[in-house]
Amino acid sequence: MSAPKQILFGFHAITVRLKTAQASIQEIHVDASRRDQRMRQLVERVREAGVKLIESDDDRLTKLSGSPRHQGVVARVTALVQQHSLDDLLDALEGEGAEPLLLVLDGVTDPHNLGACLRVADGAGAQAVIAPKDHSVGVNATVAKVASGAAETVPYFMVTNLARTLNELKERNIWVIGTSDQATKSIYELDLKGPVALVLGAEGDGMRQLTAKTCDELVSIPMKGAVESLNVSVAAGVCLFEALRQRR
Repeated sequence: MSAPKQILFGFHAITVRLKTAQASIQEIHVDASRRDQRMRQLVERVREAGVKLIESDDDRLTKLSGSPRHQGVVARVTALVQQHSLDDLLDALEGEGAEPLLLVLDGVTDPHNLGACLRVADGAGAQAVIAPKDHSVGVNATVAKVASGAAETVPYFMVTNLARTLNELKERNIWVIGTSDQATKSIYELDLKGPVALVLGAEGDGMRQLTAKTCDELVSIPMKGAVESLNVSVAAGVCLFEALRQRR
């Protein structure tokens, strides 16, 4: 069975795919009317790579990408096959003596939020992002665009039963920490230098009750202003980079 096809758009997503998996790119469409330096550099890189280049107009690019925010560049690619399971990844980290730093998203259905979370996870050095198959968005063209290349570098595991997966993480001595506006302890009070999985729910609804019960501990992000909560990608950034700060 052939690998599924996928659309990528935006400079970051396509540049990263050129760097990491050039052979998976079938063709790249560019806006023929755009002649700025950024486009010229991309076109030169595409030609050097020997990838099929097609000049298109804005209407065609919008139809291909399904979005007017394509930045003048759209690629048809073969979807990359995830080479390992979550267990394989964790076994490899254990073999390397690395401390897992995982991001778990419960109920994040907005592709812009997932893309931003992947970008944050990549920046903070998280080894994977985990989400339930139900009530979560998969990686699509919008996610890849917002992730600015992180969709290619951060493994995204969609699991059948999130509570069971969290319990399996705990069996591996990974501390499962959930975030909740109602928690009395702050994220800044915890020692995050060991194996950690940070669990965040969607903005508004938060984590599901079973997910919250499965966590080892619930913490909050201190809020000083009038708003009561942060966007999930911002909250993920606060938590992951606090872990990164402590580990440095």
